[in-house]
Amino acid sequence: MRWEQIDFDTGLFHVRRLKRGIESVHPLRGPELRALRKLKRESPPSSYLFVTERGSPMTAAGFRKLLTRVAECSSISFPVHPHMLRHACGYKLVNDGHDIRMIQQYLGHKNIQHTVRYTTLSANCFNQFWSD
Repeated sequence: MRWEQIDFDTGLFHVRRLKRGIESVHPLRGPELRALRKLKRESPPSSYLFVTERGSPMTAAGFRKLLTRVAECSSISFPVHPHMLRHACGYKLVNDGHDIRMIQQYLGHKNIQHTVRYTTLSANCFNQFWSD
């Protein structure tokens, strides 16, 4: 992620996707904007949001290793990988009752089937179908 993707004036994050995903613009809330401003203020000058201890851009492999080390230091008893964060986001949005097409756009999926998988394990996805 680069700082140029963050628009502090409008509170928007311009998302660029890998794997031919749909690019989008996501809103940033107050706590996120404050955290980003603090990160920018306290970090060494760089065009990247996240850098290593040596000042180079954080790579996907570097983040994967960092997340693995953090998980090992926690009480999590299974291997953790970055894509789990994406899945957790998808399941959370489905369980909160958000529209599946909006979730598709938010996650940048071109194929709805990649989004529908998040409804499979949702115990609450049918709660609003019928009223007593």
